[in-house]
Parts: sequence; C-alpha cells; structure tokens
Amino acid sequence: MPILVMKFGGTSVATLDRIRRAAKRVGREVANGYDVIVIVSAMSGRTNELIGWVNETSPLSDAREYDAVVSSGEQVTAGLMALTLQEMDVPARSWQGWQVPLKTTSAHGSARIEEIPTENLMAKFGEGMKVAVVAGFQGISPEGRVTTLGRGGSDTTAVAFAAAFGADRCDIYTDVDGVYTTDPRVSPKARKLEKIAYEEMLELASLGAKVLQTRSVELAMRYHVRLRVLSSFEDNNENAGTLVCDEEDIMENNVVAGVAYSRDEAKMTLISVADRPGIAAAIFGPLSEAGVNVDMIVQNISEDGRTDMTFSCPVSEVPRAEQAMQNAKESGEINYHDLVADTEVAKVSVVGIGMRSHAGVAAKMFDSLSSEGVNIKVITTSEIKISVLIDRKYMELAVQALHDAFELERAA
Repeated sequence: MPILVMKFGGTSVATLDRIRRAAKRVGREVANGYDVIVIVSAMSGRTNELIGWVNETSPLSDAREYDAVVSSGEQVTAGLMALTLQEMDVPARSWQGWQVPLKTTSAHGSARIEEIPTENLMAKFGEGMKVAVVAGFQGISPEGRVTTLGRGGSDTTAVAFAAAFGADRCDIYTDVDGVYTTDPRVSPKARKLEKIAYEEMLELASLGAKVLQTRSVELAMRYHVRLRVLSSFEDNNENAGTLVCDEEDIMENNVVAGVAYSRDEAKMTLISVADRPGIAAAIFGPLSEAGVNVDMIVQNISEDGRTDMTFSCPVSEVPRAEQAMQNAKESGEINYHDLVADTEVAKVSVVGIGMRSHAGVAAKMFDSLSSEGVNIKVITTSEIKISVLIDRKYMELAVQALHDAFELERAA
C-alpha cells in the first residue's frame, strides 16, 4: 500500500473532540487505500505545563530528566488517537519514539535525527495494521535515553518519517488553512498560496513565519518530500491548503512570494573597536560560545584604525550578548568604547525566488518604506531575500506597505 504521513499539531488535538475529528480524517485516508503514519503533538498547552513543572522542581534540571518529562505529552496524545481509531474499527497502534526506533544524537532538548529504520512499522503494516500513531518530538539517544527535538520538533518528525518511508506526501494539519503571503492578522489583503517553493518556505520560516518549523522545511527540501499545510478545522479537498514543493513544480510565481516579520529583535552596536584582521572572529566567537543567535551584521567604514560593528539578535539573548562582550573585553580579546543595545526594533523581509531573474526589487522595497516615513537601520540580502531592521512601532505599517507595493493580493 502507498504510505501517507499526517501530522496533527497541538491545537488540532487539544481536546477529545478534536482528536475524534482528526481520527475521522485519518479514517478517510485509510479508506482511500493508504497505510497511514500519524505524527501527533502534545495537546495544546500541555508541553508548557510540563516545562513549568520541571522548572519549579529543578531550575537547573538534568537535561535527560527534562526530556523524560516533556516528551510524555506526545505519548498521551498518541495513545488517545490510537484508541479513538480502534473505536472506529481502524486497526491502529501507538508508537513511542524509542519503539520505532527514531535514532537521534545525545543533545537532549535539541537532538537531531540520525536514522529511522523502517522494519518494525513495515512488519506491522504487513500484519494488517493500517495506522501507526507515532509520538512526535521525541527519539532515543545512542545511550538508550529518551531525547526531544526542540520546539516544533513534531513537524521535523513528520517530514523525517515521510522521507524514510518514501511517503506519497506529508500533510501538516494546523490551525491555519495554508501559507499566506503575509500574516492575515497584520494585512487583511493577505492571500493564501496554492504552492510555494521549498527555498521560499525555508526563508519565510526562518524569518518569522510560524506555519512550519525551519528544520522540517530543510529536511523536506533535502529529500524532496511534498509537504501540504492544511487546516484541521475545515473540510479539505485534495487541492486544499498550500503545497510546499520543488520550484520546477510551480508554473508561474510572483517575483515576491511573501512578506515576513520578526517582532522581538534587538540591534547591538560595538562602538570603536580595532579594525584589524581577526576582529570579527574575536567578537562573534564569544557570542557563538554564549549561544547568541546572531543574524544581521554590518561593519562601518574604518577611521583612524577604529570601526563600529553592528549585529542583530533576539531580544531575549541581549543579556547573554552583553555578558559575552564584557568578558571578551576584560580578557583583552577585544577593546571597544561602548556597547549600545536597541531593543525596540523589528525585522521585515520580502522573499521570492523570482528575485533571481528580476531587477528592481530592492529599489521598490526601499521606495515603499520611504513613502511611509519608515527609516531603515540595517539591510541584509541573499539571492531570494531582502531583510531590513526598522523601529518596531512601524512594523505593521511596513508589512502592509510592502504587501501593497508588490501586489501580493493578486495571483501570478
């Protein structure tokens, strides 16, 4: 039988009624002739509750025990989904990560998938099982301990299973009905995309779009897994949602596919550092070791052997960045006059594979922002992306202006 992977997020399985609704969708795919691998998240809010219990019990918790606790939410959902399917006379079994086994690294809390052997599940499919309900977000380390994959790890689990089993498709059921040109809560003109290329989705996910987890899109692109994003709250036909696929599968695209934003950004500037070979390594090495996720980097023109170095990072990581720079200064690795943090900025980006072959995207973007009186603080570009840092208070205005400027409400 062909295999289909179906993933249900936390809001899709938040209650027993929603689990029953999801199970009916699974039952329809079984009736269509598929053997189905269902990947489930914990019921909405349960993971945060479990993390809260861990932090209250042990603020500096053993990472192995942290994983043992927080992975239990998915196990509950998997068992309830399997029981619901059995009540519908659909042969189903729940599987925890270690039973598959989904083999991962030993990095508890952020493990990476290394291998998914197919023998166990395929044997059970051969014996008449029609649905394997797998607890997402979790696996097993070489030491035999339960591991978790980090936030959004169930998306990654689903794509990894689709790749390992050669599934026809991987359907991601969530609380939105597809991928939009921008956040509909910010721009009422946002339009749902029928198809989007892997590269565009990867950029949008990494730039703030929360529909899919970045690692899941990376995996899908590497193994050419066709991803479909659907709403679990609507009745869907075979063309519903948004298909994430190869660029070659899309007949015609707008130059810009979408506008993404990230609200919680900070701009940090080291004032008057020595402009010498190795200074960038001396700055960003300690930041990396401190776990600071640096994004945009700009170095000003040097004057009298001194320069300013600006970078962006998440607001939550500003204290770590400040401490890392202070430690580097005290140890003599770098010398700077001051470190200025601006925590009231946002990142706004336009993304589209059409940028490769069309000139003038940057000019139109900058002209649009200028017309609205939005000042640009930092600019970075890639082959299919332009990102700017602006004052956070202008973020929604900027998103709406760019959506209008590139006429994203209109299909190609």
